[in-house]
Amino acid sequence: MKNMDARTLAHINLFAIFGVIPKLCELSEEARAIIAEDTVSLKVAVKGGPVGVLRFDRGVVSLVPGDGPCNICLPFSSPEKFNGMIDGTVTPIPSKGFTRIGFLLKKFVKLTDVLSRYLRPSEEDLKDETFFRTSTILMFHVITGAISQIGNEDRIGRASASYIVDGNVRMLISEGDEVVAAAHVCSKDHRLTTVPTDTDNAMSMMEFVGIHNARGLFDGTASSFTLICDSKLHLKGMISQLDNVNRILDRVALYLA
Repeated sequence: MKNMDARTLAHINLFAIFGVIPKLCELSEEARAIIAEDTVSLKVAVKGGPVGVLRFDRGVVSLVPGDGPCNICLPFSSPEKFNGMIDGTVTPIPSKGFTRIGFLLKKFVKLTDVLSRYLRPSEEDLKDETFFRTSTILMFHVITGAISQIGNEDRIGRASASYIVDGNVRMLISEGDEVVAAAHVCSKDHRLTTVPTDTDNAMSMMEFVGIHNARGLFDGTASSFTLICDSKLHLKGMISQLDNVNRILDRVALYLA
């Protein structure tokens, strides 16, 4: 936890890690099948930290930030406790939804196991091109989601965000003429919001050319400098926006390591 803030990590765990569950269920038939028959709202409420509601509706999932109605509520007395659930050292006790405990213990745990496999894959898993593609897209959305959480919550990240002017930063992975994955980071009054969709209204753009090149940067086996020199990472638009987003990306690597 050196140089990391537990509250920031809790925001990343809820809104970037759990926040990619909707995309997981969109991309993975295995994940979608687990919750195909369920209509459940699961609230995570962290004292002194993030609050959000995961809504499961027969295979379709959304994450709504903030308080809201739910069938199941998992309260945590501190960000550290919630982070402990993510790393497997804390067992949560629901304050609401005991009749739905089977969903938590069976289906939700199974769903997060599938997510963990994609986010921390084995070398054997990555030999399958379909798995590789899904895993890389999910990693892209975790990383882009974490940018906003760090820019809003982390002390060093907030300093970088304070220099980002209002507007959108478009981020994407391309493969030839195809957009493999896209998101945009919206800055408003130096607060950042990641929207997991493409935009045609951006002041600047960060484009990873080739899914394998993007994966190399995500895994740390390739450097952004080398990719830029090889025209595999395109940076366009407002330099100050991109520079400060890059500074936050350095913090993302620390929190997600």
